[in-house]
Amino acid sequence: MESNPSDHPRASTIFLSKSQTDVREKRKSNHINHVSPGQLTKKYSSCSTIFIDDSTVSQPNLRSTIKCVTLAIFYHIKNSQRYEVPDDYYKHDPDHKHIYRFVRTLFSAAQLTAECAIVTLVYLERLLTYAEIDICPSNWKRIVLGAILLASKVWDDQAVWNVDYCQILKDITVEDMNEMERHFLELLQFNINVPASVYAKYYFDLRSLADDNNLSFLLEPLSKERAQKLEAISRLCEDKYKDLSKAAMRRSFSADNLVGIRRSNAILS
Repeated sequence: MESNPSDHPRASTIFLSKSQTDVREKRKSNHINHVSPGQLTKKYSSCSTIFIDDSTVSQPNLRSTIKCVTLAIFYHIKNSQRYEVPDDYYKHDPDHKHIYRFVRTLFSAAQLTAECAIVTLVYLERLLTYAEIDICPSNWKRIVLGAILLASKVWDDQAVWNVDYCQILKDITVEDMNEMERHFLELLQFNINVPASVYAKYYFDLRSLADDNNLSFLLEPLSKERAQKLEAISRLCEDKYKDLSKAAMRRSFSADNLVGIRRSNAILS
C-alpha cells in the first residue's frame, strides 16, 4: 500500500485532498461575487519584529491542533461517498463545531496531548484505507472514539483505561469499548506504528489546512526569553541526535571489522 498516506510519508493525506475542492469553490465564489476577504488580521514579520506561534512539530498547540484535526474529520464526512440507503440513514452532516466539541470533551476529560490528536487522525485514515470504508454522519463518533482510544494507549505514557471513557460517555459500556478496540485493531491489521516522517507530514498538512480555512494560529512577537527557550530546545535536540549518531557509529564498527577477517574458500557440493 505505497499510496496509503498513513504508512508512507510521500503519499498525500486524504483529508487535505478532500478539502481542496471546497477551498477552490469558496475562492471561486468569493471572486465571482466580489467578496472582500475583509480586514487583514494576519501578522507578518519585519526586520525589527519576528512573529511566531507556540506550535511546533514536537510540541503542537493543543487547542489549535484539535481544531485542525476536527476540521479534517469534517471534510472526510462532508465528502464521503453516499450510497443508496434511506434518506434518514445519514441524518444531518455534523458541522465542524459539533465535531470539535465532541473531541475536545474527550481530550479535556482524559487529559490527552496534541500529539495524540495527530496520531488519532493517522489511525482514522489508516482505518478508512485498510478497511475500505467511509466515515459518515451515522458512524463518525464510533470511528473517532476508536481512533482516540487506540492513539491514547499507544502514544501517551499514562494511557486512559476503557472504563474511564465510560465515565465520560455515559451511554457506552466497558464491554462495548473493549469490543470496539478489538475490532479497530483487527481492521488496522494490528499496524499501530506511526513513523516520525508520517507524523511530521500530517502535522504540516494540518497547518496547510488551517491556512486554507483561515484557522489562524496565535502569533506573538518573539521575545528575548522565548528566543532563549527555543535555542535551548534546539541545542537539546541537537545533542540528542549527536548521541544517537555516535551510538549508531559504535554499532557499525563491528560490521567494519569483518573486512579484516580472513575468508575461507567456499565448498560447493
